[in-house]
Amino acid sequence: MLARQIEAGAPADIFVSADQEWMDYLEARELIRPASRRDVAGNRLVLIAAAHNTAGIALVQGTDIAGALKGGRLACADPDSVPAGRYARAALMSLGIWPSLADRLARAENVRVALAWVARGEAPLGIVYETDALTEPRVRILDTFPEDSHLPIRYPAAAMRDAATKAEDFLTFLQQPAAQARLHERGFETLLPAADTRR
Repeated sequence: MLARQIEAGAPADIFVSADQEWMDYLEARELIRPASRRDVAGNRLVLIAAAHNTAGIALVQGTDIAGALKGGRLACADPDSVPAGRYARAALMSLGIWPSLADRLARAENVRVALAWVARGEAPLGIVYETDALTEPRVRILDTFPEDSHLPIRYPAAAMRDAATKAEDFLTFLQQPAAQARLHERGFETLLPAADTRR
């Protein structure tokens, strides 16, 4: 949504995306400064349930998520348009369980909506970013998807084509130890050595 708004002329100095595809989209339209593009953080994909749900599910090949739904739906950002949904589809395909779940999704417009559906009990299970799950006390993480089940979750950032010089200064700041430490505190994977983020 943000990438399309920028393409339509919405004012912005910096774009931070949840995946490479939408950054590629803007770069192909010459709307960013390619030399300013860099990854600023990473994340993990997790399976969640309501906090009171005592189910135990290990995300391994062939795991029966469909059965664990007990007739309900799996809350997930829409795989056709949202980065988190695309990561989720890839992970489920890697585990060999996409066919049993493709028609069982509650497709959300973004991760926060999927998170809210699980938190309110409207969906028994959901797939979200770990950082989002950590912000919601009404849900718990059942397991983390294996790293090799989907492309690495990285957040690319870039200055817009006509942005002020300060935009690139901010991108540089995001890669400094102090900024990376703040991201780490909130559950993001940092792109600096672990020791550097503790400064």
